[in-house]
Amino acid sequence: MFLSKGQENILVKVLGLFSIIRGYNILILILAQYLTARYVFSPNSNFEQIIFDLNLFYLVFATALSTSSGYIINNYFDAEKDKINRPQKFLIEHTISQGLQFRIYLLMNLTCLVVSWLFSLKAVIFFVTYILGILLYSVLIKRLFWLSNIYKAFLTILPFFAITLYFKNFEQIIFLYAGFLFLLILIKDIIKDFENFKGDWVHSYKTLPIVFGNPITKLIISTLILVTWFLIYLLTKNDLGLIEYYFIFCMPYMFFILILTWISSTKKIYLWIHNLLKFIIVVGVFGIYFMYK
Repeated sequence: MFLSKGQENILVKVLGLFSIIRGYNILILILAQYLTARYVFSPNSNFEQIIFDLNLFYLVFATALSTSSGYIINNYFDAEKDKINRPQKFLIEHTISQGLQFRIYLLMNLTCLVVSWLFSLKAVIFFVTYILGILLYSVLIKRLFWLSNIYKAFLTILPFFAITLYFKNFEQIIFLYAGFLFLLILIKDIIKDFENFKGDWVHSYKTLPIVFGNPITKLIISTLILVTWFLIYLLTKNDLGLIEYYFIFCMPYMFFILILTWISSTKKIYLWIHNLLKFIIVVGVFGIYFMYK
């Protein structure tokens, strides 16, 4: 059965929106929050209690909406750069006009604030701050030297602090794990700067590769990988259960990333490294299931 022209257009727009909001990232974020809630913050509960916790649902749903809107506004301001760096992706995503993207952005943020209001006024303040923080990044900070990478990685980790505050769990292991993920995301973001070098240079973005050049930027990445190893050492000193094998695996895996980074010189290989880092982050999310087992 074939689709009509109108149905094809709708399907293309749906796929375009899914790409703009990084639907796969949002699904992983939702899964990560529920897994963290169940196996890290509330290990004595069961999944039924977690799934039917209405306040937790409000937090997770508001996080998904605000993060999705963040991807939209970031895409909105990156349109010209993406024409150079990702022309095929640009064509798919811009089947939805920028005007419609902006209206969806406003609707998602409004819905986010309504949902967070159902939880508490503090949640509204948190998400207003988060939304404004993403907007500030998209408009200004992403063009700033070095700060853009740290700021973006922090924004990625920030939603988990909402869950931390909800469960009032401030154990050291949680901050070590968050720090480890923060560094992986930061390294991934710097590798992405290598991928996007041409578009960033044309549009005057002050990324590390543009300001410092490849050798010094790779030295910075090497230092960050050394810090991840130190955090792995601290993490494995705790009784983590089966997830400890994940961290042990990460040591040679990150060494491989390190070697590959130093020998890389093409966009294609940097894309491979970027995807390898995304893979190890996703494995870390699913690995939460094995915490304390």
